[in-house]
Amino acid sequence: MAATDRLNGEAYWKKTSGLMWTVLGIWFIAGFGIHFFATALNPIHILGFPMGFYFAAQGSLIVFVVGLFWFAKRQNEIDEEFGVQED
Repeated sequence: MAATDRLNGEAYWKKTSGLMWTVLGIWFIAGFGIHFFATALNPIHILGFPMGFYFAAQGSLIVFVVGLFWFAKRQNEIDEEFGVQED
């Protein structure tokens, strides 16, 4: 294995793992952080339902789905940058 290939692999892994940790951090905040503050938002009502309900039940799911699409798009960009993309 040439030194350039090794350095290229290390740079690829650094970007990929950085993206992974970023997404996991966002998911942690959406999964636990929003729920932690849901009770504080309950005095505000939307269509008769407490705002904490919307954030905890709906908002975190939206963040998860949007995060999946963003992760896939960004990972494809990283793959193309390093020439390891799928056809």
